[in-house]
Amino acid sequence: MVIKKGLVISKKFLGHNNPYHLEKPERIKAIFEYIKDSGLLEQFEIIEPRKAKKEEILLCHSEEHFDFVYNKCKSAPDMLDGDTFVVYDSFDTALYAAGGVLEAVDCVFSKKIDRIFCCVRPPGHHATKDHSMGFCIFNNVAIGASYAMEKFKLKKILIIDFDLHHGNGTQEIFYNTDRVFYLSIHQYPYYPGTGSKEETGEGKGKGFTLNVPLPAGTEEKIYIENLKESLSKVKDSFYPELIFLSAGFDAHIDDPIGGFNLNSESYATITSIISNFAEKYHSPVISVLEGGYNLKALACSVFFHLREL
Repeated sequence: MVIKKGLVISKKFLGHNNPYHLEKPERIKAIFEYIKDSGLLEQFEIIEPRKAKKEEILLCHSEEHFDFVYNKCKSAPDMLDGDTFVVYDSFDTALYAAGGVLEAVDCVFSKKIDRIFCCVRPPGHHATKDHSMGFCIFNNVAIGASYAMEKFKLKKILIIDFDLHHGNGTQEIFYNTDRVFYLSIHQYPYYPGTGSKEETGEGKGKGFTLNVPLPAGTEEKIYIENLKESLSKVKDSFYPELIFLSAGFDAHIDDPIGGFNLNSESYATITSIISNFAEKYHSPVISVLEGGYNLKALACSVFFHLREL
């Protein structure tokens, strides 16, 4: 089977810029240059992002949060929380990041592209319904999943979050639904403090959140064993019509805020396992960039991720 691959990437993701912050435009630039120089870029159809509409952001976020971010950006520079900066252009950049994921969803279900990597920023998985946090303004993956359920009437979406940090925002947004299965493998205890094994969902969502907390210093072998085991726990009755990846690369041993001992090639193994899982269900995959703050390690890790995607 020939797998059609797409890449959402754009200069529109560079506007949100604090040169002294870890989450900076150079992340996108480093990835683009690495995959361009490797020749891998030629294998992907380039997809231009669009700006998400207010009503699309409100699929996951409150209007109060939307207005708070807007007003903070227009009076910027400012901070949304202790970790998340904004400048004047941050609002539009965040809308393009979410809109890039929405464009990927449309491409999957109209153009029949099978695998798409959304090289977007700012990241999103810490953003809750009402708050930005942890470098995240709007929750790109959650907005994309909600959009797919609304526009294309999907009943079952699987989100696999392999960022080093637990995606507390994504978990919160889908904690009470059985239409989204949220699986996170992450360092614990660590920021943001959530993601214990006991957090499994509530109400209709009971059993549709699966957290795999691992200690600092986790090696690749243990990580891969836990990833395989956790995927085996995704019920066969949960037939994912679409798989989102919250693709963080901060579990790399060289990441400045990470605590795992993965290397760049580890992400080839991780992606291969997930790709094989997706093929079992004939599910398209939309991967969305989250963390990863050592530029060299990030770019190389994304290369291995895309090669296997």
